[in-house]
Amino acid sequence: MKTLVVDHPLVAHKLTALRDERTDSPTFRRLADELVTLLAYEATRDVRVTDVTVTTPVAPADGVRLARPAPLVVPILRAGLGMLDGMARLLPTAEVGFLGMVRDEGTLKAQTYATRLPEDLSGRQCFVLDPMLATGGTLAAAIRLLFERGAEDVTAICLLAAPEGLAYLESVFTDSAAPVRVVTAALDERLNELGYIVPGLGDAGDRLYGVV
Repeated sequence: MKTLVVDHPLVAHKLTALRDERTDSPTFRRLADELVTLLAYEATRDVRVTDVTVTTPVAPADGVRLARPAPLVVPILRAGLGMLDGMARLLPTAEVGFLGMVRDEGTLKAQTYATRLPEDLSGRQCFVLDPMLATGGTLAAAIRLLFERGAEDVTAICLLAAPEGLAYLESVFTDSAAPVRVVTAALDERLNELGYIVPGLGDAGDRLYGVV
């Protein structure tokens, strides 16, 4: 498994504003959208392309287009929805699937309550959107499901990650034949006793959409 912590002043600037408890939900949504686009730029460096030739107003030119089958973007509901527009802006031809997963606050284990994905993902590159990589249970379950359906490789895009979550993913996918990558804006200090990232930014879903 590979992990990329994106070191860029614009990423750090937007993340700092997201962390601030005074940032309201509309501003939080806008900043998350912008930050995801920056992270997606790094996350798609290995997206598959095919060579093509086009004709400019002056002469033929060699270039590339995204290969088929199209990449699949999978936001994990509900907080992952707040990252979808930022990803789609950079990768508009990608297809979108959805995974509804919730963490049991007692056991900290992920439970799936909704799945809207193709049954056959053979040959597909998948990008999972999950704001917080905390314990790693939810993300590991999502990645495992994509591999079970034939995904060729999976890249997770997270606003924040905790060392415990990365270590858990490493343990789960250490012998995986298919590549797993994590792209994040920051690697924080630790998890607290409730399984929240410290210093973190709070509950991403609540800060995006309000407490429901």
